[in-house]
Amino acid sequence: MAEPKDLKKNTSTANNGASDKTESESMSYRKITDIMTSEVLTVTPRNTLHDAAQLMGEKHIGSLIVVEYDTPIGIITEGDLLNIVRNGIPLERDWIRSSPSIRNEKVEKVMSFPLVKICVEYTLKDAARIMIEKRIRRLGVCDSGNLCGIITTSDMIGSLPRVPETMKTWFEVDQFMSKHVVTADERTLLENVAKIMAENHVGSVIVTSQGEPIGIFTERDLLTKFLAKDRSLIEEVGNVCSSPLITAPVEISAHDAAAIMVEQHIKRLPITKDGKLVGVLSARDLVEAYARG
Repeated sequence: MAEPKDLKKNTSTANNGASDKTESESMSYRKITDIMTSEVLTVTPRNTLHDAAQLMGEKHIGSLIVVEYDTPIGIITEGDLLNIVRNGIPLERDWIRSSPSIRNEKVEKVMSFPLVKICVEYTLKDAARIMIEKRIRRLGVCDSGNLCGIITTSDMIGSLPRVPETMKTWFEVDQFMSKHVVTADERTLLENVAKIMAENHVGSVIVTSQGEPIGIFTERDLLTKFLAKDRSLIEEVGNVCSSPLITAPVEISAHDAAAIMVEQHIKRLPITKDGKLVGVLSARDLVEAYARG
């Protein structure tokens, strides 16, 4: 396995696109319509969890809006699907096939409701503040009362407005990152990794080999590579994790951290100090910093 890859030295390159934007261009990113996803995929409360997992996996998305009689009433996320483990549905060998729950349990049993929505006229910072206040990562966007899109924390970090140089001191990374780093040895079976994520209320685990970090496995991996494809979880996590592990030093600025996440297409950035993992910075952490800025 490859060694962790610290990207501090690459952040200036990753930031070039943002620094080249004009002030007028940066202001446009303050509009929700510029970054929201207009194509909203939906399920009904009576669809099964397997239906939802397959659709999210096929579309590589982390949530679906739940509608009843053409009215949005809630949302089901990859985290909600992971919660089926936390709520006691057993993970058996070939569990997706053998357990009637994933096949027959309805979306309405695990979906989050009501759907938290924001008006299309609100600003990006308004959206960030609502997400932090409500402790959510997704908002429905409405225009004249009608759902017209969805905005996520990942959307936001990819389009944060250009700011003066002083914004590079938004926050000290260790003030916002999670210092609870959950790990799993490379030989751990995925059925146990799923339980570890559920029990620790986290969306990812750092995969280690002989105690050293080599990769990461996330709830999105669990959804797209396994739940959506009816694959057995009797497989070692080291064979399917994302590797090498992309990391950044604790002194990194918020802007540079966001640039790395966007460039590498990741939502979680492990943070190091003196070569050792000390935390994980998430897209939600960056949104929280922006909301408070």
